[in-house]
Amino acid sequence: MRVDIWSDIVCPWCYIGKRRFEAALEAFAHRGQVEVVYHSFELDPDYPRGETMPALDMLTGKHGLSRADAEAIEARVAETAAAEGLPFSTGRLHGSTFDAHRLLHLARDRGLQHEALAELYRALWAEERSVFDAESLVSPATAAGLDADEVRRMLAGADYAEAVRADEEQARSLGVTGVPFYVLDGRYGISGAQPAEVFGQALEQAWAETEPAPAPS
Repeated sequence: MRVDIWSDIVCPWCYIGKRRFEAALEAFAHRGQVEVVYHSFELDPDYPRGETMPALDMLTGKHGLSRADAEAIEARVAETAAAEGLPFSTGRLHGSTFDAHRLLHLARDRGLQHEALAELYRALWAEERSVFDAESLVSPATAAGLDADEVRRMLAGADYAEAVRADEEQARSLGVTGVPFYVLDGRYGISGAQPAEVFGQALEQAWAETEPAPAPS
């Protein structure tokens, strides 16, 4: 069975949802027969590549929030992340994730997509490091097991740009307007960072309807 997940590195609920989904998958009896594929989705596709700003400034500017409201929202999300055992930095940066998504496509081709995504999340959310320009992406990429020279060559060109756009077009065709978004077995859609129990129930249902019941002995 396959699970397709649309997400973005700067999305806090994608970060939290990843932890919750992985907890559900770990408890799923057939986890070894589940393929999980992550797909590109940019929350801020028009943001200039290579530029950054503090995430709190983005929240106040893009969403018209007061500083106090933005800080309150961040505090609530940080509390939710902490409940899942996740570090959550309110001092992180915000920027274009297009190149990070290209990196994740390279990582998928090398069998390291999950490792690369985990390292990108670690860099941004736990360590307040940029993941928004080519050189800053090399460190999480190599930590995930990718070759630094290959990563630099890929980012210097346009490799995987079409793959990122194809993922985003597929999301539009599915009616996805926000992330995280999960598609189980190509049939069942789940929106948002649901509790692990909800993901677990969905996995059980999708598996039961996909795999034939064992013959009676």
